[in-house]
Amino acid sequence: MNPGSAFVLPGLRTPFTKMDRELARFDGLALSAPVIQQTVAGDRGPGRDGAARIDLVLWGAVIPSLTVSNWGREVWFDSGLDPGVPAQGIVQACATSLAAATHAAGQVGAGRADLVLCGGVESMSHTQIGLSQGLSRKIRRAGRAGSFPRMVRTLGDIRPRDLRISVPAVAERTTGKTMGQHAEEMAREWGIPREAQDRFALASHEGATRDGGEFFRSLLVTPGTFPVDGDTLPRSGTSPEKLAGLRPAFSRSAGTLTAGNSSPLTDGAAACWVASEAGLSALPDALPRARLLDWRQAAIDPEREGLLIAPAIAIAQLLHRHGLSLDDIGLWEIHEAFAAQVLCTVAALESPEWLAARSPAKDGLGAFPRERINPNGGSVALGHPFGATGARILSQTVVELASRPAGTRAIVSVCAAGGLGHVALLEAV
Repeated sequence: MNPGSAFVLPGLRTPFTKMDRELARFDGLALSAPVIQQTVAGDRGPGRDGAARIDLVLWGAVIPSLTVSNWGREVWFDSGLDPGVPAQGIVQACATSLAAATHAAGQVGAGRADLVLCGGVESMSHTQIGLSQGLSRKIRRAGRAGSFPRMVRTLGDIRPRDLRISVPAVAERTTGKTMGQHAEEMAREWGIPREAQDRFALASHEGATRDGGEFFRSLLVTPGTFPVDGDTLPRSGTSPEKLAGLRPAFSRSAGTLTAGNSSPLTDGAAACWVASEAGLSALPDALPRARLLDWRQAAIDPEREGLLIAPAIAIAQLLHRHGLSLDDIGLWEIHEAFAAQVLCTVAALESPEWLAARSPAKDGLGAFPRERINPNGGSVALGHPFGATGARILSQTVVELASRPAGTRAIVSVCAAGGLGHVALLEAV
């Protein structure tokens, strides 16, 4: 794409709440539709009558659904807006809605689109449980039996071994380990102590609750849309002592990751805009915007490297491509799957030897400006609905950049399952 040809603008999102709590009765469609309606038809979009100016909707969810395949199209239908707007689903684990935005930017840069609505959702409270392949096959055969006696005979073929169920887990198919177990391994490899993780988690909560969470008011849907009007996960009253008192969550014997320094399982949906110069004319002039300069993806072998370390490689490659150092970035918005994962990423970026073996940054990138990470909190405090996190971070980044001088650069970074890292470089205008 041509530098400066794409812009990111904030959309709206639901409040984020813990799984099985305040938003538990809303599935992914019900969470998404109001976000889309209000982002498009309210004071953040072209208005209901202007919805036809949207060239494409990209929307994703990570956890499989038996009833929804194309999330983009289905949530757009449920929003009740112009059905003539094309839409598609997109999935890249925790980077899903960031991937939607960079895919949209590619369309904009190629001159194929001027205005794209991007976002995603996760209703962890509505995770569906699957049957074993054997049981599924026999039930399907019974449904096609044609007569009641045949149905009974077919169902009689079910054996105890068929009665297994599949419960989706936050685990890697290739390694069999959970994300938390992988993050524990990374913390040990990089020597990240429990105290450092707890300090980072505390800073996340402090950023998210500053001024009563006022920073997020403009990013949330209209009060009364859902049973709660604000995020319920950030804790203004947490402390080093409270965090230190929590038990390890993933390794009981020598673990350092706890519920306090890890992102919780979360329900929520979030949206953002990607637009060309021409597409900006469809959106309100008062809406903040940032230029999307570039993006980069990287991947590692989870059997040989830390599962969530790939963003460090993508960041190093992206900075090298633009001749930038770590200090040239005025704002770092890094997804906090775990405090340990962020701190490992920082440590890797500060290691000339590690970078030299994996990126073009042969002389290192300098010291990391840690005070510039997630000034308004991150996923440890706010929560992490997988499909929504990328759009949440992008909108948050654009609003924060709007308070800074033109030319201030920001890096958005999201680690993802499968050993993936997806990062983007933005600039205040």
